[in-house]
Amino acid sequence: MSHGARVIRTGVSSGGPAAPPPVTVASSSAGSDAELMDGGYFRSCAGMLKVAQMISLLIGFISVNNSSWTDYSAYSFFQIVTMCDLVMILFFYIMHIFRVYRKLTCVSWPLAEFLHYLIGTILLLIGSIVAAAKSYNITGLVAGATFGFLATILCVISMWSSYKVSCITQSTSK
Repeated sequence: MSHGARVIRTGVSSGGPAAPPPVTVASSSAGSDAELMDGGYFRSCAGMLKVAQMISLLIGFISVNNSSWTDYSAYSFFQIVTMCDLVMILFFYIMHIFRVYRKLTCVSWPLAEFLHYLIGTILLLIGSIVAAAKSYNITGLVAGATFGFLATILCVISMWSSYKVSCITQSTSK
């Protein structure tokens, strides 16, 4: 019963002692599995986009929270949506930085992140529209709605880039 020929590569040639392996310096963006954090994600476009989303959501929440408003249901919905989106974006940001997605392979992380952005963006758009309609020209409420719209646009850009990358990856792998 033949199992086929196997090639075993070694660093030793038949002509003499082995030369030391070449020293390679891994860049911080590529990283190895031994590193705890992915330093390149901080400077990547996706990482900076997540930070911009978190900052705009936080400013929108603080603007609405520190304003005097009369319509409790509209602005409490806006506050809940902004905080939930902020927490979820922070969760995915930490997952990318610490490379948790490599260890937990039972979850489709690109799909989970895409669904988060899809649902979160729709709810954030609804909350921002309602907040803008009921702002009554109070500057804090207008600012909160404006940053809500900004965060919505950033989430759409992030969702589009995530979908674009997954489609390109699937189409070129065939």
